[in-house]
Amino acid sequence: MLFSHSLEVRASGGKARPLLRDRSARGVPRSRRGNVGRRAWRPRPAASRCYHFLQRAMRRRWACPVRRLKLPLMVAAAVLAPAAALAVTDADRVAVYREFRAAFDAHRYPDALPLAEKLVGLTQEQYGANGRELVNPLSNLGTTQYRMGDYKDAEDTYLRSVKIAADTGGGHADRLLLRPLQGLGATYYATRQYEDASVTLQRALDLSRNLDGLLNPGQMTILDPLIGSLVNLERHSEADREFQYAVRVAENAWGSSDARVIRPVDHYAHWLEHVGRYPSARAAYARELTVAEGTGTRAARLVIDPLLGIARTYRLEAMNGNDEEATQYMDPFAQPGPAVYTEHGLRALNPDGEKALLLALQTIDKIRPLDHQIRGTALMELGDWYLCADQADKSFTRYRDAWQEFRQAGSTARLDVPRQLAYRAPSSSASRSPLAERDNDEHSVEATFTVKRDGHTANVITNTSDATAAQQKSVLVAVRRARYAPRLQNGEPVDTEGVTLQEKLLSKKPRQP
Repeated sequence: MLFSHSLEVRASGGKARPLLRDRSARGVPRSRRGNVGRRAWRPRPAASRCYHFLQRAMRRRWACPVRRLKLPLMVAAAVLAPAAALAVTDADRVAVYREFRAAFDAHRYPDALPLAEKLVGLTQEQYGANGRELVNPLSNLGTTQYRMGDYKDAEDTYLRSVKIAADTGGGHADRLLLRPLQGLGATYYATRQYEDASVTLQRALDLSRNLDGLLNPGQMTILDPLIGSLVNLERHSEADREFQYAVRVAENAWGSSDARVIRPVDHYAHWLEHVGRYPSARAAYARELTVAEGTGTRAARLVIDPLLGIARTYRLEAMNGNDEEATQYMDPFAQPGPAVYTEHGLRALNPDGEKALLLALQTIDKIRPLDHQIRGTALMELGDWYLCADQADKSFTRYRDAWQEFRQAGSTARLDVPRQLAYRAPSSSASRSPLAERDNDEHSVEATFTVKRDGHTANVITNTSDATAAQQKSVLVAVRRARYAPRLQNGEPVDTEGVTLQEKLLSKKPRQP
């Protein structure tokens, strides 16, 4: 239609009429023609038609951008709606954690591993890759990997957990650091990275004591691998301090007569025996025996190990000598009077050691069902005692009985190779030298020899060495004086050739000009 751009209105019966009319429709539309009896259709006035035309035009004008934006908006809505619907919630993470914990507590670590990984993924999605909430899920994953023997991945996981906790935490007293530090230190210890383990575990130990007190029992799980690392690094004074501290923590937590004190005391006694402090070791075994005797129905089994330990320290002290000052330690089993020596110049075995072994054997025989492994161990120790006392016939009888007990227990492996019973290392040995290992030169000597059926050594030669001639000679002399338990073949002692011993020696570094 064509409309005028201006309207000339003139008065006609009080109504405005357009100057120009729309004549293209000729009045009535085709659909309205022939409608007899109905109200006659009249065309809309020009002004009204113009108004509605402009209104439709404006609708078209402003509707165009809406149409252009409609498709992108629909796509965005389709993308965002599922994301909002699938957002991770705390309830989702709790449900996965419960599944993980059920599998982990049941020691089903292959089943727990994917759940631990899923929990880390959900937490990361909810809180971000560096969120503080990731520390515990990562520690759970690292612990699962550690239990499965996957130490490389466990180390990486714990390191990430430690870094997040350190970067987002509250400084040196952040409790969230404790678990990943302990796990990382235990992983280093399992992979024999003892230096890194000692540093990391000491950090965890200090944190535990700062947070929960100097004598809190929770630190016991940290002390065990820390002590092991110090022992392997031969840092004896530090190891001794932590051994004693572990005993003190146990006594403070549970009481000096509680059976839970036996374990740290026993570990300390074995270490003292290992470093040649036999009177101190014997005193620790006696303390363990006293606690074990007060445990009621469990006493029969718990007294066996300290009885064997007491006898062993008597034998080793007689054969190897004692490196500690006797005035510093009170031997609870010491006999009054001067010491007795054998014809070979060795100190005679204390008869209390034999009595302790026989008492242990009598106790084992009363236990039902009979434990063949424990009985075999006691018989083997008794055979070692008689062999060191130069009573070969009695020794071989006990060895045969021990071999039969081990066979019934399922394996005779402990008697299938020679076992060192007595060996006093040279004074320059790293195990006895007062020199610090880090500040002095280290040398090694490897000796090869034959262990005879009576336990003596023969055909001793130096195999490889970077030590001086004097150092090599001192090692050869020590090996010739050593005493071994012979290898048993079908229950009978036999000679064994090609036995080796490697000794580490220390010497002072030459002065720099």
